[in-house]
Amino acid sequence: MHVDSLNWKILKCLQQNARMSNSEIGRQVGISSPAVSERIKKMEDAGLIHNYKTVISPFEAGYQLKAIITLRAFMGKLKPFLEKVKTYDEVLNCYRITGNENIVMEVVLKNQKHLENFIDQLIIYGETKTQIVLSHVVANNEIKPLR
Repeated sequence: MHVDSLNWKILKCLQQNARMSNSEIGRQVGISSPAVSERIKKMEDAGLIHNYKTVISPFEAGYQLKAIITLRAFMGKLKPFLEKVKTYDEVLNCYRITGNENIVMEVVLKNQKHLENFIDQLIIYGETKTQIVLSHVVANNEIKPLR
């Protein structure tokens, strides 16, 4: 799908606030509400927009820790782990990566004991390294047009 400058303006509005009305987007980008609706529908149909969601603060929801955990899978344990990781409630994001480690996960945990128990579940699949997140420097940054 061709993403013209007008579509990028619409995407910018939606990335800032997915609940923004089509009429407000139209006012900001200079087209009618029905035209905005049509463009959004086309971008959804093309798979450019594939989800709308609410971002919840883990800390306000009661989680005290956010961590980045990398895993270097033991021989023969990567494929079983790729299925198992989907069942962990603690995992917000999980990526299969290149390099010495195979997996990097962003997780939320209630406390240090929860972290310890979670790592105990992971170590049957491989060697882990854990970093505690202190703060977000950049979070949910917008995707911008290629230059």
